[in-house]
Amino acid sequence: MSKEVGDAPQRSLTPLENAAIIRALFDAEIKEKQLARTVVGWQLALVLVVAGAVYGIGKTPQFAIAVLSGGAVSVLNGALLAWRMSRSASVSAHDAHLQLRLLYFYAAERFMVVVALLALCMAVLKLSPLAVLGGFVLGQAVLLSARLLLRLKN
Repeated sequence: MSKEVGDAPQRSLTPLENAAIIRALFDAEIKEKQLARTVVGWQLALVLVVAGAVYGIGKTPQFAIAVLSGGAVSVLNGALLAWRMSRSASVSAHDAHLQLRLLYFYAAERFMVVVALLALCMAVLKLSPLAVLGGFVLGQAVLLSARLLLRLKN
Protein backbone atom coordinates (compact mmCIF):
# COMPACT_ATOMS: atom_id res chain seq x y z
CA MET A 1 0.00 0.00 0.00
CA SER A 2 1.52 3.34 -0.96
CA LYS A 3 0.74 6.75 0.42
CA GLU A 4 0.42 9.62 -1.99
CA VAL A 5 2.55 12.68 -1.30
CA GLY A 6 1.64 15.23 -3.87
CA ASP A 7 1.42 13.32 -7.14
CA ALA A 8 4.30 10.86 -6.52
CA PRO A 9 3.57 7.59 -4.72
CA GLN A 10 5.91 6.71 -1.86
CA ARG A 11 7.52 3.29 -2.07
CA SER A 12 9.60 1.50 0.52
CA LEU A 13 12.27 -1.01 -0.33
CA THR A 14 11.49 -4.65 0.22
CA PRO A 15 13.82 -6.66 2.46
CA LEU A 16 15.36 -8.30 -0.64
CA GLU A 17 16.10 -4.90 -2.19
CA ASN A 18 17.64 -3.68 1.08
CA ALA A 19 19.81 -6.80 1.26
CA ALA A 20 21.00 -6.26 -2.32
CA ILE A 21 22.01 -2.66 -1.60
CA ILE A 22 23.84 -3.59 1.60
CA ARG A 23 25.67 -6.46 -0.14
CA ALA A 24 26.76 -4.15 -2.99
CA LEU A 25 28.10 -1.60 -0.51
CA PHE A 26 29.94 -4.31 1.41
CA ASP A 27 31.50 -5.64 -1.81
CA ALA A 28 32.58 -2.11 -2.83
CA GLU A 29 34.23 -1.58 0.55
CA ILE A 30 36.14 -4.86 0.27
CA LYS A 31 37.30 -4.00 -3.27
CA GLU A 32 38.47 -0.56 -2.11
CA LYS A 33 40.51 -2.10 0.72
CA GLN A 34 42.08 -4.59 -1.70
CA LEU A 35 42.87 -1.78 -4.14
CA ALA A 36 44.54 0.25 -1.38
CA ARG A 37 46.69 -2.73 -0.32
CA THR A 38 47.66 -3.42 -3.92
CA VAL A 39 48.66 0.20 -4.50
CA VAL A 40 50.85 0.22 -1.37
CA GLY A 41 52.45 -3.01 -2.57
CA TRP A 42 53.20 -1.46 -5.97
CA GLN A 43 54.67 1.59 -4.26
CA LEU A 44 56.94 -0.53 -2.10
CA ALA A 45 58.07 -2.72 -5.01
CA LEU A 46 58.89 0.18 -7.31
CA VAL A 47 60.73 2.13 -4.61
CA LEU A 48 62.86 -0.93 -3.84
CA VAL A 49 63.60 -1.48 -7.53
CA VAL A 50 64.58 2.15 -8.12
CA ALA A 51 66.76 2.30 -4.98
CA GLY A 52 68.48 -0.90 -6.11
CA ALA A 53 68.96 0.52 -9.59
CA VAL A 54 70.44 3.73 -8.16
CA TYR A 55 72.90 1.68 -6.16
CA GLY A 56 73.56 -0.56 -9.17
CA ILE A 57 74.54 2.30 -11.50
CA GLY A 58 77.40 3.22 -9.21
CA LYS A 59 75.96 5.87 -6.92
CA THR A 60 77.06 5.87 -3.30
CA PRO A 61 75.17 3.73 -0.80
CA GLN A 62 74.11 6.92 1.03
CA PHE A 63 72.44 8.19 -2.15
CA ALA A 64 70.55 4.89 -2.57
CA ILE A 65 69.54 4.99 1.11
CA ALA A 66 68.28 8.55 0.60
CA VAL A 67 66.13 7.44 -2.36
CA LEU A 68 64.89 4.49 -0.31
CA SER A 69 64.09 6.75 2.65
CA GLY A 70 62.09 9.20 0.55
CA GLY A 71 60.23 6.32 -1.04
CA ALA A 72 59.57 4.79 2.38
CA VAL A 73 57.97 8.05 3.51
CA SER A 74 55.69 7.86 0.47
CA VAL A 75 54.85 4.20 1.14
CA LEU A 76 54.04 5.05 4.75
CA ASN A 77 51.82 7.88 3.52
CA GLY A 78 49.97 5.44 1.24
CA ALA A 79 49.62 2.89 4.03
CA LEU A 80 48.30 5.57 6.38
CA LEU A 81 45.80 6.62 3.72
CA ALA A 82 44.62 3.01 3.27
CA TRP A 83 44.33 2.49 7.02
CA ARG A 84 42.37 5.67 7.56
CA MET A 85 40.06 4.87 4.65
CA SER A 86 39.20 1.53 6.22
CA ARG A 87 38.73 3.14 9.64
CA SER A 88 36.42 5.85 8.28
CA ALA A 89 34.13 3.16 6.87
CA SER A 90 33.37 2.07 10.44
CA VAL A 91 32.02 5.52 11.38
CA SER A 92 28.33 6.18 10.84
CA ALA A 93 27.61 7.68 7.44
CA HIS A 94 24.61 9.53 8.89
CA ASP A 95 26.76 11.99 10.83
CA ALA A 96 28.07 14.23 8.05
CA HIS A 97 29.67 16.68 10.46
CA LEU A 98 31.73 13.91 12.06
CA GLN A 99 32.73 12.56 8.64
CA LEU A 100 33.95 16.00 7.56
CA ARG A 101 35.91 16.50 10.79
CA LEU A 102 37.55 13.10 10.36
CA LEU A 103 38.40 13.91 6.74
CA TYR A 104 40.21 17.09 7.79
CA PHE A 105 41.90 15.38 10.72
CA TYR A 106 43.17 12.47 8.60
CA ALA A 107 44.47 14.82 5.90
CA ALA A 108 46.27 17.00 8.46
CA GLU A 109 47.66 13.90 10.16
CA ARG A 110 49.10 12.53 6.92
CA PHE A 111 50.57 15.94 6.03
CA MET A 112 52.26 16.30 9.41
CA VAL A 113 53.65 12.75 9.30
CA VAL A 114 55.11 13.34 5.83
CA VAL A 115 56.65 16.70 6.79
CA ALA A 116 58.13 15.29 10.00
CA LEU A 117 59.61 12.23 8.29
CA LEU A 118 61.06 14.20 5.38
CA ALA A 119 62.58 16.67 7.84
CA LEU A 120 64.00 13.76 9.83
CA CYS A 121 65.59 12.28 6.70
CA MET A 122 67.09 15.54 5.50
CA ALA A 123 67.95 17.47 8.67
CA VAL A 124 68.71 14.81 11.25
CA LEU A 125 70.03 11.95 9.12
CA LYS A 126 71.74 14.40 6.71
CA LEU A 127 70.64 12.48 3.61
CA SER A 128 70.77 14.11 0.19
CA PRO A 129 67.66 16.32 -0.08
CA LEU A 130 67.42 15.79 -3.84
CA ALA A 131 67.51 12.01 -3.48
CA VAL A 132 65.02 11.99 -0.59
CA LEU A 133 62.57 14.19 -2.48
CA GLY A 134 63.12 12.18 -5.66
CA GLY A 135 62.24 8.95 -3.86
CA PHE A 136 59.21 10.58 -2.28
CA VAL A 137 57.95 11.98 -5.60
CA LEU A 138 58.48 8.58 -7.23
CA GLY A 139 56.39 6.91 -4.53
CA GLN A 140 53.63 9.50 -4.83
CA ALA A 141 53.58 9.16 -8.63
CA VAL A 142 53.15 5.40 -8.22
CA LEU A 143 50.34 6.02 -5.71
CA LEU A 144 48.43 8.16 -8.18
CA SER A 145 49.11 6.20 -11.35
CA ALA A 146 48.60 2.74 -9.83
CA ARG A 147 45.29 3.82 -8.34
CA LEU A 148 44.16 5.15 -11.72
CA LEU A 149 45.36 2.15 -13.71
CA LEU A 150 43.95 -0.41 -11.30
CA ARG A 151 40.57 1.35 -11.25
CA LEU A 152 40.46 1.40 -15.06
CA LYS A 153 41.39 -2.27 -15.14
CA ASN A 154 38.52 -3.25 -12.85
